[in-house]
Amino acid sequence: MEKKIINTPNAPAPIGPYSQAVQAGNLLFISGQIPIDPATGKVEASDITGEAHQVMHNCKAILSAAGLDFGHVVKTTILLSDMASFSEVNEIYGKYFNGDFPARETYAVKTLPKNVNVEISMIALV
Repeated sequence: MEKKIINTPNAPAPIGPYSQAVQAGNLLFISGQIPIDPATGKVEASDITGEAHQVMHNCKAILSAAGLDFGHVVKTTILLSDMASFSEVNEIYGKYFNGDFPARETYAVKTLPKNVNVEISMIALV
């Protein structure tokens, strides 16, 4: 099985030794995305709502670079800095899907890269 690296300038460049996404067979694995604006390389969002939207925009850009959309996503993982943000993130996250939601888990973690409040990774069918 071959693997293919997916990178797009429309999502933030990795901040470590990893790829934005890797396609392996008929699966696309999207690395955890945080709310970095790819145009500035900085976190521009001022609240959890803005952060969640930016993360989903970053995921959308990577899916698009692979010729996919949110309808192809089968599994997501959401990491939150505080479970009190769950309902706000959940509401925004849900707006990006048209029913048939992917499987998912959500965890609260002590800290996230760049001290952001939300990180989301995805697995999609190619």
